[in-house]
Formats: sequence, structure tokens, C-alpha cells
Amino acid sequence: MITSETVRNILNFLLFQAGWFACVLYPGLAGAGIVVLFLVVHFALVSQHRMAELQFVGLGTVAGSVLDGIWFRTGILDDGTGGEVLLTPPWLVAIWAIFMTTLSHSLNWINRKTWLPFVLAPFAGPFAYWSASQVGAVQLPQLMPSLIALGLGWLIIFPLLLFARKSLYPELAR
Repeated sequence: MITSETVRNILNFLLFQAGWFACVLYPGLAGAGIVVLFLVVHFALVSQHRMAELQFVGLGTVAGSVLDGIWFRTGILDDGTGGEVLLTPPWLVAIWAIFMTTLSHSLNWINRKTWLPFVLAPFAGPFAYWSASQVGAVQLPQLMPSLIALGLGWLIIFPLLLFARKSLYPELAR
């Protein structure tokens, strides 16, 4: 494990960014597989409370994947195949998993101000989906309604994830 908090945060940020790009450029099992490798690196080198963080990452991954599944079922998101999406695609599940690692590390600073998650999440979350749509990984069938719905979803889920971390896993909320 890396002892420097700064180095851990930088590595966490780089792993997340690389994982996100791997998934949107290779939306399928290849992208998800790369993220699994990045998660192994994260838990080996970055995480200081492995079991608690693994549980938190699992909780958030399930919650985020369910939310993405709802967005696919309601037409807010589309995978471009013309078929119905029954389960959240593995590459999106992987993005949720690698994103969840940032909440205790490189994005931990967001918790310093109570209002900050409510201001950032409705813009940052939809921006990530819009960015993925620009490279063809996902589609936003009706751009503005999709972005508004994504913003509302992120306005709810992001602060809830931070609250869950603080309440259920206080060792992660330094």
C-alpha cells in the first residue's frame, strides 16, 4: 500500500479516468475487464480500509447500476442496438465500481462543504453520460429531457452515496 495520501489520491484519479475511458471506448466486457484490473490495483495500492471500502463500492455499484437500469427502461438512455436493455451493461456497472472508489479518495474533498454535492452532481453526472454519448458508447434519445432526468437522478444518488459512506463506513469518511 502507498503511504502518501497525495500519491494515493492521484493514482485513484488516474485509475478512475483510465477506467472510464476504457469502458466508453470499449463498451463491453473488454472495458469492464480492464476496470476489474484497475480495481485490483486500487485495492492493493490505494485502499487503507479494504473490507469497508469493498462493501461501500459494492453498495454504490448496485445502487448506480439499478439507477442506470431504470434510465434504460424509461428511455432516458439507449444502447443504440434497437433492442430492450434488460440489465445494465457490464461496462456501465464497471464505471460505477471504479467511480465509487473516488468518493473515499480523489473526490473526498467534495464532502468538505455540505452544499457542494448538491451543486456539482447535477452537472458532473450528466456530463459524463453526455461525454460517453459523444463517442457512441450510449445514446441520449431526447437530449434535454435525458440530461434533466440524469441531473435529477444524480442530485439524489450522489449525496445519498456520500451519506451512506459517512453513516455506514465512517472509517472511509476521514
